[in-house]
Amino acid sequence: MNRHAMSPVDAAWFHMDGPDNPAIVTAVAITRRPLDIARVRRDFTRRVLRFDRFRQRVVESGFGFATPLWEDVPDLDIAMHVRHVALPDPGDEEALRTLVEDLASQPLERDRPLWQAHVVDNVNAGGALVMRYHHCIGDGRAMMHVAARLFGMPRTAARRGARAQRMISPPPSLVEAAMTLAGEAGAILSDLAKPSDSTSPFKGEFGPRKSVAWSTPVPIEDVKAIGAPIGAKVNDVLVAAVAGALRSYLRRRGTDPTRMTMRAMVPIDLRPPQDTTQLGNEFGLVILDLPVCAATWTARLAQTKASMDTLKHSAEAPGIRLLLDLFGRGPKALEDIACEIFGSKASLVLTNVIGPAETIRLAGVPVDRLAFCVPHPGDRIGMGVSILSYRGSVTLTVIADAGLVPDPHRITQAFNREVAAMIRQTGRRRLAAPHAAAPAPAGG
Repeated sequence: MNRHAMSPVDAAWFHMDGPDNPAIVTAVAITRRPLDIARVRRDFTRRVLRFDRFRQRVVESGFGFATPLWEDVPDLDIAMHVRHVALPDPGDEEALRTLVEDLASQPLERDRPLWQAHVVDNVNAGGALVMRYHHCIGDGRAMMHVAARLFGMPRTAARRGARAQRMISPPPSLVEAAMTLAGEAGAILSDLAKPSDSTSPFKGEFGPRKSVAWSTPVPIEDVKAIGAPIGAKVNDVLVAAVAGALRSYLRRRGTDPTRMTMRAMVPIDLRPPQDTTQLGNEFGLVILDLPVCAATWTARLAQTKASMDTLKHSAEAPGIRLLLDLFGRGPKALEDIACEIFGSKASLVLTNVIGPAETIRLAGVPVDRLAFCVPHPGDRIGMGVSILSYRGSVTLTVIADAGLVPDPHRITQAFNREVAAMIRQTGRRRLAAPHAAAPAPAGG
């Protein structure tokens, strides 16, 4: 049976699971017409199973001291991985959100490849696909390449990446990684010296149940207009709006945001520009201070821009990437130590992924909405906040421990209100979300 070793960084993410908090990404695609389950399974078989990690399970030996292995699964049954469900009446977006919560609260079966998809019927007279996969399979940029195959997107970028594969350097040896890590030690020591993040509703004891909500789409042109007067980028504006939404939520929960720090673990893509086809994880992490203490959105935007500008020149992301490389070469106990140390410094994971600019199709049906939930693995960080762009707009999604954050729709609604206020105060007439009218926020 064909086996090969998992890369150290992917092994680190495989071991990052907490007892009630696995490192599983959940993605949602909503369509206005029902999906044909037979055609979806056919497309997964022809387009997704071509990637070997979707045909392989993870096996461990050596009592957890050896690197995990990818092992081929012969005669994989696609029906066990692409399942068919229907929402109960009235089949609205709230029912879909509840299903996503139910699925996100369940672990994946370790004796099979670590992914699963559900074709959902009766979603506002249309359908949906809910796909879950373990982070050890790949990061956001890698999985966008998988999505490009599944949705039949243009292959130009994939061909460029395939031509560039020979120029990609091999993973560093243990000695090389340690030597490089020593050069980044200052940035890492600076992170370790930070005090623990303030007590907040996002920290506490975890349970297995997840809560999920997503926002209405926000036009990217509006976001650009908000940031233009001070030269702020789209990311700056979106992060500032998240900070404003969290500030509003904290106040609603009886927490004074003016007397606290709140930080986010933010993934930073470290792939070479030409590397678009490799699966796996090639990103670092930075710890970003969120200006929840600032009373106005202009102050939050200015502080966010300053922090983001500083991080662009920081050695923090490659340093933590190499630290994961080192930890991934040892037993799970090392990753547990990393989660404990770095998890104490932040309250949430915050990520932004660039999705397709044009309408994509799933099994021949146009996809109306896209969203995804970033995991917040370990047992210290209680919430993941993700932003995904699609067809000229962005959607914010929150996944959290349901015992800590039972009402994540309050955060997504506050995000939409924050952006609306920013647009209004810049004097710009608010645009409708491109291509489609925005439905009501899930969970609202």
